Amino acid sequence: MRAMSVMSKGVLGAVFAALVLLGAGTTAGAVGETGGEAAGETAGEAAGGTPGQTVGLVAGEVMVGAAEADLAHHGHVSLWDGRVGVWLVTENHGPSDVVDATVRLAFSAPMAGGQELPPGCLWSSSRVVSCRTGALPDGGAAGELALDLRTAGRPQELTVDVSTAWRAGGVDRNSVNDRHRVLVLATGDPYVF
Repeated sequence: MRAMSVMSKGVLGAVFAALVLLGAGTTAGAVGETGGEAAGETAGEAAGGTPGQTVGLVAGEVMVGAAEADLAHHGHVSLWDGRVGVWLVTENHGPSDVVDATVRLAFSAPMAGGQELPPGCLWSSSRVVSCRTGALPDGGAAGELALDLRTAGRPQELTVDVSTAWRAGGVDRNSVNDRHRVLVLATGDPYVF
């Protein structure tokens, strides 16, 4: 019985830690009325800003007056004969410009070593590629990113996680369109995200 209690506490601790980690990179969404001392005080004012200012939480830091920019990644992935092709466009749906951002592509299978990547991209590990998007004006898009990679073996399927790893300031209240998990079968067909 004691072992179950210890195990339950361990599982609970792991779940709590995961929730904290998942919440650390999301925005607080703190706009509107708060329970502050002054009647009618908004979250922006409570954090030291002015009325109507956007307030966000990015990586544990309160960002008062932070620009809001909705990044989105769209494209497709194909797998055939031990090769993976990724075609990706990053868009900024605004309302603010983004000076720079990084898109992260994480593969469930390792890629073969010694492969060169396009300018602005680097290997984070044998399964992760990170690529700089460059400046993204409001309503603008980065040029198409095309990767043609060799896998370490010949997997019949793999998953690709596409996400924004970093953006130069600002908050993104709609992170749904910049995070995708794509299951790709070795058919050569394009799997769209």
